[in-house]
Amino acid sequence: MYFGFQNISIAYGKQPILENINMEFEKGSLTTIIGPNGCGKSSLLKTVSRVVSPSAGEVVFQDKPLRAYAPKELAKRIAYLPQVHMSPKDITIRTLVSYGRYPYKKFASGMTGQDYEMVEQSLALTGLENMGDRLLNNLSGGEKQRAWIAMTICQQPEILLLDEPITYLDIGYQVEVLELIQKLKKQLKITIIMVLHDMNFTARYSDWVYILKDRHIYGSGRPEETIEYEKMEQVFGIGSQVLRDEKNNCPFIIPEKLQVETGLK
Repeated sequence: MYFGFQNISIAYGKQPILENINMEFEKGSLTTIIGPNGCGKSSLLKTVSRVVSPSAGEVVFQDKPLRAYAPKELAKRIAYLPQVHMSPKDITIRTLVSYGRYPYKKFASGMTGQDYEMVEQSLALTGLENMGDRLLNNLSGGEKQRAWIAMTICQQPEILLLDEPITYLDIGYQVEVLELIQKLKKQLKITIIMVLHDMNFTARYSDWVYILKDRHIYGSGRPEETIEYEKMEQVFGIGSQVLRDEKNNCPFIIPEKLQVETGLK
């Protein structure tokens, strides 16, 4: 297996979150994990960063469990961007991006010429080449997200995990960030795994989709196989029209009404 989750189970205390999850991600693909709130999507990604320890199973990379790799070695090959970012606001974009070079630094040594070169390349790849000296707290939401993505790219990973990368962004910035993610996949030939809530964006940008529901994988496949009426009704409790987006060659959903009782009148 190139990369994936093998028989992963997660529990918080006595509360099971996920049970016996098996997912495999093809090299160079963009895969999106969807499902209702609280179904364990983010927790699954956090097992890769070791923020969450599975109660059973393994995360596998190149046929070896992640625990077989040294942390710095792993950080050179897999980058993870959580939904919530923590950093000083009074730093520049260039400084933030340079943090991505940490796995390559030797003890008590500074940045090398190659490190500085990678910082500038990462700024250019994310459209920030003329903004490197701007402070984070002076940026728009979309610009901040591009800066954080630039930091992860500066690690030179072959796998990039993104937990809800368009949360809190308006529709324009959502499209901008997703177009950037797709561009990075193609240009850098990296494997991207992300968690999203928007079904139409999932259909438009994903090569493959996994659906989580009730602690298990409810479905998986290409967008045409997963973004469809029956699954939207059974997973999210909504009726919908499923149309065809001819321009982007993918399904398009128009939600119609709730199919479950909510108590709302």
